[in-house]
Amino acid sequence: MPLYLFRCTACDHESEVLLPLGETADRPCTRCGKPARHRFARIAVKYNGWGFTATDSLVSDTQGKDFKKLRETAEKISDE
Repeated sequence: MPLYLFRCTACDHESEVLLPLGETADRPCTRCGKPARHRFARIAVKYNGWGFTATDSLVSDTQGKDFKKLRETAEKISDE
C-alpha cells in the first residue's frame, strides 16, 4: 500500500496517509477538519548500477526545488 501526501486547503498542514492504491480522494485535515487534497510527492529511487544515484548529489537544495541547477549540471555531465 502506498503512502500518500495530503495538504489542507485551509491551513496548509501536510499529512501522510497509508491507503490502498488509487485512493486519492479529498480527506478531512487531521488538524482543522477542512478538506485536504492529494499532493504528488517525490519518491526515492535507487538503482544498483548507473542511474539516479549518480545525480542525487548534484543539487545542494535538500527540498529539491533547484531543478534548473540539476538540469544544467546533468547536461554538462552528459556532454563529457
